[in-house]
Amino acid sequence: MMTALARPLAAAAVDGAREQAKYYLETLNLVERLHRQLLDVIKDELDRRDEREINSVQALLLFNVGDQELTAGELRTRGHYLGSNVSYNLKKLVDLGYIHHERSEVDRRSVLVRLTKKGEIVRDMLRELFGRHLGSLEAVGNVANSDLENMNASLRRIERFWIDQVRFRL
Repeated sequence: MMTALARPLAAAAVDGAREQAKYYLETLNLVERLHRQLLDVIKDELDRRDEREINSVQALLLFNVGDQELTAGELRTRGHYLGSNVSYNLKKLVDLGYIHHERSEVDRRSVLVRLTKKGEIVRDMLRELFGRHLGSLEAVGNVANSDLENMNASLRRIERFWIDQVRFRL
């Protein structure tokens, strides 16, 4: 039998769980939509620069390679690309002359990739784009540094939670 005090507490817990579910599902939706929107923003910049040879996913991959020499596995780990997706896009970018690849001297099974001059042009295009965004993010978007800091901390905690769900089969 529930006491008079326990009833409101139980109801509050149910309401709290509903509210948390609402916010969690909204976050999932926003993360997915934001990624698609980022790709749309990159596509728009590629179109403005008349760069029609590659798509936005490939351009973002070039940006993520940056100045480094990486393996496809490192790109998957750092950029969260799917295995076949990164392999397909790397092959396309090699064929189109945006990426140079060669076998690792240390581990002959690994292929190291780095940007060619053509790839560096796209990387720099995205650096400029993101730099322009930074210049107006607070003034136009009303997003302050503290907002980004808090959002990033929350997203890192969700990422850690999801990693643990898979790793420990929770």
